[in-house]
Amino acid sequence: MKAQVNKPSPAFIAASWTALLLGAAAYLVGLFNAEMALNEKGYYLTLLLFGLFAAVSLQKSVRDRVEDIPVSGLYYALCWFALLASLMLLLVGLWNATLVLSEKGFYGMAFALSLFGAVAVQKNTRDLMAAGEGVTVEKPSRVPPLPSGD
Repeated sequence: MKAQVNKPSPAFIAASWTALLLGAAAYLVGLFNAEMALNEKGYYLTLLLFGLFAAVSLQKSVRDRVEDIPVSGLYYALCWFALLASLMLLLVGLWNATLVLSEKGFYGMAFALSLFGAVAVQKNTRDLMAAGEGVTVEKPSRVPPLPSGD
């Protein structure tokens, strides 16, 4: 029996995109206006990009496993490691930064909102695809086809 796929509401789709864009924009505007060395800004920018990629990749891996799409244990573990590493690196960076406590909280919350938004947008994308409103992708075969003898 095929599981019923619930299409996300337009309100949830808008809220997801708003969370992603608002979190990332706030983080980047704060970073642009921060009085810190350029290499520090690069560190925090790289952490945002790394964290977003890790969160989306982990969400996709979890969803693939739920839908019986093969995901190697190594890749799944690497997704968890990358997400936790980005969070720990942000925590260590903010702990040692010479920022006011309110600025540290601002970066932490903007980072968290961005990650939440990225995961929610990825979930909506998969739900819309499963509901037949996006690009349809056939479930991959567990065994690759044999090469032809041409």
